Amino acid sequence: MIKELDTVVLTRDITEYGLKTGDIGAIVNACKDGNGFETEFIAGNGGTIAVVTLMARDIRLMKESEILHVRKLQAA
Repeated sequence: MIKELDTVVLTRDITEYGLKTGDIGAIVNACKDGNGFETEFIAGNGGTIAVVTLMARDIRLMKESEILHVRKLQAA
């Protein structure tokens, strides 16, 4: 179950924000029904790229065995 402050992985591209499948985000607010999540995506310098409200199907929990990866953000 996904909850606030969890690290999550995007499961689909969100082109309007330049986000791609596999990008890492943090849950900043979880709806009580467990289906909607305000998710923050940040740049390497700590600046916020986007805060997006996503459905449970759009994200998944990051697994311990996964490694972070860096890519250059394309302008939306």
